Amino acid sequence: MIGTALLRTHESGASAPHKAALVDPAFATTAITRAFTGRPARALRNHFIDQYDPMAPEGYPALHHLTGPLRKAATAAGDTRLIHLWAGTGHRHAKAERTLDTYARLAGRL
Repeated sequence: MIGTALLRTHESGASAPHKAALVDPAFATTAITRAFTGRPARALRNHFIDQYDPMAPEGYPALHHLTGPLRKAATAAGDTRLIHLWAGTGHRHAKAERTLDTYARLAGRL
């Protein structure tokens, strides 16, 4: 699986705050959380996860829709404490480059 490695590529639809968080030393660990959507997913550990994961219900898609406006506003404000920063454990391998270059690098060609 290489989904996370593609998040910083030029073609990625990830937000600018999300792309920046993938290389920010403040986001060193990931966690599996239901806090944002009610469905388990791995994300960079942030304030929202620490605060709300312990009480997050298994409520997908209701929780996803409930937190949607908050996540959208936080993304627009660049507030990485409150947005879902989906990422796998190898998030440091994500590079700001063309997708084609990521594939080549991971295949050992660069």
